[in-house]
Amino acid sequence: MRWELDWLDNRARLSPNKIAVIDENTNKKWTYKELNDRSDSVASWLQERGVKQGDRIGLLSPNHISCFDLLFACSKIGAIFVPLNWRLSIHEIREIVKDCSPVLIGIHLQFETLSDQFTDIGSSCFSVGEASYETITSFPKGENFTEDIFETNPLAMIYTGGTTGKPKGVVLSHQSILWNAMNTIISWSLTGEDVTINYLPMFHTGGLNALSIPILMIGGTVVLGDQFYAPKTIESINHYRCTIILLVPTMYHMLIQTDEFQTTDFPTMKIFLSGAAPCPLQIYDAFQKKKLAFKEGYGLTEAGPNNFYISPEDAQVKRGSVGKPMLFNTIKLVKSDGQETEVNEVGELCIKGKHAFSYYWNHERATEETLKDGWVQTGDLAKKDEEGFFYIVGRKKDMIITGGENVYPLEIEHWLAEHPGIDEVAVIGLPDEKWGEMVAAFIILKDSFQLNVEELREYCEVKLGRYKIPKKFILLHELPKTHVGKIDKKKLKEISQIR
Repeated sequence: MRWELDWLDNRARLSPNKIAVIDENTNKKWTYKELNDRSDSVASWLQERGVKQGDRIGLLSPNHISCFDLLFACSKIGAIFVPLNWRLSIHEIREIVKDCSPVLIGIHLQFETLSDQFTDIGSSCFSVGEASYETITSFPKGENFTEDIFETNPLAMIYTGGTTGKPKGVVLSHQSILWNAMNTIISWSLTGEDVTINYLPMFHTGGLNALSIPILMIGGTVVLGDQFYAPKTIESINHYRCTIILLVPTMYHMLIQTDEFQTTDFPTMKIFLSGAAPCPLQIYDAFQKKKLAFKEGYGLTEAGPNNFYISPEDAQVKRGSVGKPMLFNTIKLVKSDGQETEVNEVGELCIKGKHAFSYYWNHERATEETLKDGWVQTGDLAKKDEEGFFYIVGRKKDMIITGGENVYPLEIEHWLAEHPGIDEVAVIGLPDEKWGEMVAAFIILKDSFQLNVEELREYCEVKLGRYKIPKKFILLHELPKTHVGKIDKKKLKEISQIR
């Protein structure tokens, strides 16, 4: 029996003339009818090229309408959409392509010089972002798509960041993408009047699934952001009358330092969301000072990425909390002995729901280690307070054990970040013969500010227990970041070896 819920087709019938997508760079607009017609044409073109159910279709492109064209085309014919991380080296991209073996790869004209890099792997390439691609989006539509497609069939494969090893392909079914969107719409009260601008890369689950798909499903508008530049972002938020936006903490860090942030009231914005990494508390301060609603969430490629809800009012009182589980997912915290935690006790965050991933591509053992009895073992540590609000403490692998004591880097990072002279900070554990691990802090000072190690140590002593105080302070001009704006702690360890 065919899975009959082609929700884009249905949305196009309900809201044919509503603007679905806008390109920030060109200001080109597409209605829901146009978006659906394009994906129908691309689906017919793919079938004409011999694409079958289960075949992988790659895309190497910045945020561009082709991402939606190919995702929805794949959903109509049962193919698997694989957005490729263009910020990786060509060697890394080739390794991913070898792993997922797409039959076709769409390559944006910005990366057209890379087309020859995939022919020896067995993948054919076609261009997107130019006139030849537009002929594909108007390709004559064939007969109705009759392939049997079920909710559990794979729809997309998003590769993890790979900061601790080789990237893994996270297989997301129609069901997981659909339920993440429905859960988000209902739990966050999204409506067809909502408008977002998306600067997160579409090869990342935050760019694709956090807000873009939910807002399109409910009939709102998604503005595809070009490169993030804080003053221009503020201009675009106001120009397109955005109501909701998701940025990573690094972006907010740059945003709140602009003159434009100080002088605008963001008249149409309902909520600013932060994700991908824990948010420094001074960002909360900046938004509270302007009486703007701000909160953070939590997710991962393997689940969601949306899992919690917190009201803006609670977010100010429960700073640092991601809130309570959303309507259609379950959360538990588990200790190392397998028992669930008590109130305010730290444990591994485990998630269950129909939005969870299906499996890792070509990684059966990793799948078994991560997905147990329907529960996604996130590898993140969290605690829950007396009122049921969850707080992310940090990555399980990032926890520092020094002299037998557990140290959570986030606690130290938050305190150091409150120092008026510190711009950014990251804390990791480094090997130590005496203590097993030592706490090390990497710090960027604000312009014209000077701090020495003794002053930093004295500041830490005000709030932190003795074993939590960094034994090593390293001053840098810039913190290394991953392609989605997270601090790259693997590179910090490399830096520590030469400092």
